[in-house]
Amino acid sequence: MRARSVTIASLTAAIALLTLGAAPPGGPAAPLPERMADTGGGSQLVTAQAAGTGSTTGTVTWWERRDGRWVAAGSAAARFGAKGLADGGSRKQGTYTTPTGLYGLPYAFGIEPAPAGTTTAYRRVHQDSWWCQDNDSRSYNRWTEPRPADCRAAESEHLVSYATQYAHAFVIAYNYDRPVRGRGAGIFLHVNGRGATAGCVSVPADAMRRILRWAEPGRRPHIAIGTASGATAITRY
Repeated sequence: MRARSVTIASLTAAIALLTLGAAPPGGPAAPLPERMADTGGGSQLVTAQAAGTGSTTGTVTWWERRDGRWVAAGSAAARFGAKGLADGGSRKQGTYTTPTGLYGLPYAFGIEPAPAGTTTAYRRVHQDSWWCQDNDSRSYNRWTEPRPADCRAAESEHLVSYATQYAHAFVIAYNYDRPVRGRGAGIFLHVNGRGATAGCVSVPADAMRRILRWAEPGRRPHIAIGTASGATAITRY
């Protein structure tokens, strides 16, 4: 009777682990999205994970739901802010940190045409395209074309000036829907430059093109940025 009770208890524990998205002891880990607190409610997800908050490199993986499970559709090496990562809810502008959290991907943009097969909204960069980062401007954390008078050029990004990084990019909706002054502006998923970013997430050019072709607006893609463990662990988002 005791042996039977132990067997039933073990089976119950295993079922509970699987239900929570964890793996039984010694078994393979469940896909990362299945271990996360939230994936945004859609059926596509990009994860950008670093080892810790001091890391400037990590991995970007794009996932999709297939037959009720999350499956990796692609992966690439990633770069983060020159000063690592910081909690998105308390990050300060100008700190060269990448904000952690779960965010939407409202639209893509680029100096070059959208890769063939792209279905997400895509905006071409022109000579008068700017991203306003001026805390005193009414256009704070918004694309402006042309740059408004209340948005200082020294406090903004002239998008066409970043031919490599902004050949193709995705807007990350960090501090975007209801911008908080001083929290940070112009956070994108874009093509690698020469090194770490000023706070964005970057990947090789080919990976960026693959992500744009993969993303489908109807599947509501989001991006989760975080660390492997700790207070900013990606699984907490």
